[in-house]
Parts: sequence; structure tokens; C-alpha cells
Amino acid sequence: MPAIALPPGVTLLERGWLSSNGLLLQDPRGAGPAALVDSGYCTHAAQTVALVRHALGGAPLQWLLNTHLHSDHCGGNAALQQAWPALRTAIPPGQAGPVRAWDEEALGYVPTGQRCMRFGFDALLRPGMEIALGAGRWQVHAAPGHDPHAVLLFEPAWRLLVAGDALWQNGFGVVFPELEGDAAFAAVGASLDLIERLAPAVVIPGHGGAFDDVGPALARARRRLDGFVAAPRRHAHYAAKVLLKFKLLELQRVAEAELLAWAARTRYLQLLHARHFADAGDLPAWTAQLVEDLLRSGAAAREGPLLLDR
Repeated sequence: MPAIALPPGVTLLERGWLSSNGLLLQDPRGAGPAALVDSGYCTHAAQTVALVRHALGGAPLQWLLNTHLHSDHCGGNAALQQAWPALRTAIPPGQAGPVRAWDEEALGYVPTGQRCMRFGFDALLRPGMEIALGAGRWQVHAAPGHDPHAVLLFEPAWRLLVAGDALWQNGFGVVFPELEGDAAFAAVGASLDLIERLAPAVVIPGHGGAFDDVGPALARARRRLDGFVAAPRRHAHYAAKVLLKFKLLELQRVAEAELLAWAARTRYLQLLHARHFADAGDLPAWTAQLVEDLLRSGAAAREGPLLLDR
């Protein structure tokens, strides 16, 4: 499939599943500020800085924005702020308090068993505002569901949407409020409806390549959502595997006993087991079954006592 053409000055730093994509915005005329949207996971922070520095070619990075504050989208913030001390950072408004206090429980890093280096912020991405970045003027829209505080960035002249984890080419991110017992599937549907009304020509997802088959992608996302609504346990099983796979992506190789011990003390896995899978044995037995699921799917490999990411 040929690469999607992006406007001048727009560079997609496509990463993977441990680190979200980064979108670098520069003004070819040298007028608007250079900005990066999302910064990846903390273990890739040095790589993030190097990628941005190379793409800027010596120009300064002036703005850093986060679509939401999950660890795979903001884990490079601290390193970027250190690399460019004059950098201004903008985050969604709903998490200003937890970031200011650095409340890792409220920010989701403790319950997911993930890590994020402490960072600060200078401004808020309030839905309804417009911000000049690179050569574009970007609208900020609320996109709750996957994360209750998430925002989208949309450039109407280019019909270019930065979707974060609200829409991928084949789905969307885990609906994290549901793990806490908060109804959020309807919010996912409302965010998909918003994207349809915006009618983007190209979507930059949080993970995966840019895509322009937006109508079919929305249809796929809605079918996936309908399946989760009809069978919440299916979503819970998906979320549990994602949490385990993410930790394996972070560690690359780990003693199986160590991974199972991590799972036993990770609150979201505890909640998922208690709410949906208490009939599948105790927590250690259930998480061992999840590991076997990853092995069968080829997402992991076993090498003696070690589990390896695949």
C-alpha cells in the first residue's frame, strides 16, 4: 500500500505498540511554531528525542501536546522538556490536577502497572479552542471513551485528524473507564460519531500508519464496539491481554514467574478478574491462562523459564 501523502511540514514518526506515534508539525515558511503531538513510552524516551532532533534539523521544538496522558503517549515528555528547556507543554484539562500533584494512581500508571517520568505542563487543550501549530490551525475536540479526558486535533483546511486512540484503522484502544466499572462504551460511540461529522480525509492514529479509508474504519470500529457492548466479558479479556502484552513489550524478556507476580499486584488485572473471571480459577491461574493465550497467538514465546516478546 502506498504511503499516505501528508501536508508540507507534517511528519509522522510511526512507532509501534509500546510507544505511540508522534506527529511533528513544522511550518515550511518558518513562521508557525514547531510542535510534537504525543511522545511515546518512557523506555523509548532517548529514541524519541533523537528522532525529533533529527527531523527538526537544528530548529527548536517549541510545543509538545498530548492527546491523552496514558503512559505510551506521554512517557517521553520529561526527556523532551529536558532536551528543550523552553518547550511549552499542553495537556487535556481534566488531568491538570493529577499532573500538578503527580498522582500516579489518578493518572493510571499505578493501576496499569506502567511507568511514566514526572513532567510539567504550561497550557491546557480545552475543547472548542483553536491553536496554531506548524503551518496549520488545529481545532481541539473532546473524545472521551478510551480515556475520559482525551482530545482530538483536527485541521479543517487539510481535513487531517489526529485521533490518538479514539480511532485506529482496525478499532480503538481499550476502554479504560470500563475497567473501573464506569460505563463508557456510549462515549466511545459518541466520539466515533464526532469523527464522522468532522469528515476527515486522513486520520493519524495513535498506533499504526496514517489511513484514508475513514468510512470503512469507522464501520469496523462500530462493529467492534457493538461486540463489546453485547459481551462486556469479551472487552475485559481483550483488556487483560493488552495489559500483559504491554508489560512484555516493555521488558522484552522476563521470567514467567516474575510476570505473573507483577500481574497479581496490578490493580486493573485484579479488578478484571474479580468482575469478570472469578469463575476461571484464582488470579494466578487466570493470568497463567492469559499467558497461554499470548503464546498460542504468537504474541509471546517461551524459552525455558523466560517469556519473550514476539
